[in-house]
Amino acid sequence: MSFVATLVSTPTAPAVDQDLVRRASKALGQTTAETVLSPGVAADIHFEAADATAIAAAESRIRTVIGAAPVDVFVQPETDRRKRLLIADMDSTMIRQECIDELAAELGLKKKISGITERAMRGEIDFEPALRERVGLLAGLSVSAIDTVLSNRIVLMPGGRTLVQTMKANGAYCALVSGGFTHFTRSVAAMIGFDENQANTLLEENGKLTGKVAEPILGRDAKRERLEELVADKSIEFSETLAVGDGANDLAMIERAGAGVAYRAKPAVAEAADFRVDHGDLTALLYLQGYAEKDFVLS
Repeated sequence: MSFVATLVSTPTAPAVDQDLVRRASKALGQTTAETVLSPGVAADIHFEAADATAIAAAESRIRTVIGAAPVDVFVQPETDRRKRLLIADMDSTMIRQECIDELAAELGLKKKISGITERAMRGEIDFEPALRERVGLLAGLSVSAIDTVLSNRIVLMPGGRTLVQTMKANGAYCALVSGGFTHFTRSVAAMIGFDENQANTLLEENGKLTGKVAEPILGRDAKRERLEELVADKSIEFSETLAVGDGANDLAMIERAGAGVAYRAKPAVAEAADFRVDHGDLTALLYLQGYAEKDFVLS
């Protein structure tokens, strides 16, 4: 069987040099089957193995070679690399922040609410009651604070727009699914170029948040269900899907997708995912699919 090992570092600190690629290739028993996807940033190493059980062993050998270098490793079969559907989390995945924590900062409650958020994302407490508790603490906050947070606190994750625009240019459908709020997903989806967005709705009255969220709450199961609906609607296979997220409420869709990616994720998520990105930016998901930097759509 034909396999490929992809080495990726962050573009701001290239670490995939020729020596590293050579040593990783040697560890796989290869000498010439290498493809540079981006000089210093990403490279493919192609190799043959008897069956899929070789993936774990190959990855282990490469990680031994890499050691402490800031390089991500993806090992997979050569076939079906490019995906026709991307389904992505928003908070701490497509943007750097957790929106509810930034809303809490407007009330001086960021430390209290972010502690609950962290426990929920680690899977230590159930998502739905944790969301109700956090939203309850926002009661009375002016709705105008949402625009303030969007303008002053929300920063897109590097590589996210390039990821979405490149996949869309190659025929993929891109969905943003969040356990956060539609007030944010609508804007973030438009900035990045997602085809659709799904999230929870903060209830408001007389220009202020009521401290309640519309039921039913969209959490872990809702993300998986939207993935399954899109697979059916687009008449594609699960092997043609890619899901990315960082928290426990992303686990169901990550485990269901053909390629489940943990992006700078909580430990339980990183352990369960097919692939993990600890160093690269979101363009790592393009290199994972075999795109070279020259293929990127940068608009």
